[in-house]
Amino acid sequence: MMTLVWLRVALVFYAAGLLYALVALARTSSTSETLGKIALHASYLGMVFHFVSLTEAVVQTGQIATASVHNSESLLAFLIMVGFMIAYLVYKTTTPGIVIFPLVFLLTFVAATGQQPLVFASVAVKHSWLAVHILMIFTGYAALFLSFGASILYLMQERALKSKSSSGMFSRLPALQVIDDIGYRSLMLGFPFMTLGLIAGIVVAESTYGRLDFFDPKILLSVLMWAVYLLMVFMRLNAGWRGRRAALLASVAFVAAIVAWISNYFSGMHRFIAS
Repeated sequence: MMTLVWLRVALVFYAAGLLYALVALARTSSTSETLGKIALHASYLGMVFHFVSLTEAVVQTGQIATASVHNSESLLAFLIMVGFMIAYLVYKTTTPGIVIFPLVFLLTFVAATGQQPLVFASVAVKHSWLAVHILMIFTGYAALFLSFGASILYLMQERALKSKSSSGMFSRLPALQVIDDIGYRSLMLGFPFMTLGLIAGIVVAESTYGRLDFFDPKILLSVLMWAVYLLMVFMRLNAGWRGRRAALLASVAFVAAIVAWISNYFSGMHRFIAS
């Protein structure tokens, strides 16, 4: 299956980003700086092959919704990379890749190593609104994960400054204000997508099943995740939360998003099964 072939080629290029992250965490300054440039260019190529893989999946199935669900981890990894590249174009720093590259590699690895893709065990796959629901929700996930990556960097940089450690990786991290701004903008970009995605999901559920089961694990946990997301936005805008408190809350939201994602495998409306 050529979809998996292209995805595995992308995985090879993404491995350069994983190596960069590992070396950067080892605090070897000159080596990680060089690897950062290599990882950036390798990621560009990886995204090209990744896009080809996703496009071919759509062509094979003839439905973007079905293809997107079949390649859920792959699609999420690609959107996270898109978010990272946008952040790089704005801030000219690859340091968020210390968190983002391993995450993208892991998601792509899971999607690329299976002999058969996962399929969506739901009649809702035939609904046209499902494509909107998936793309919106996944974009919200990607933005949230990028915000989480910035939060981790903020906590690391803050700790380094307090301990007066400016060697290795910490000497190349951007200022705390820049890291906080990356997290803030990612959050504000992702929240509308997540909200619209949930609304589209409600439309799909009502049209397909005639009801919305709030006790379904996926729906319940998704609503809770959205509530945490909303709390983050509120605290940022109205309570003036910045820095460490915002970073810790983003970490909580990330955990909530992971739990909501795992619930796909136990949901009656969203459950994934092996094809």
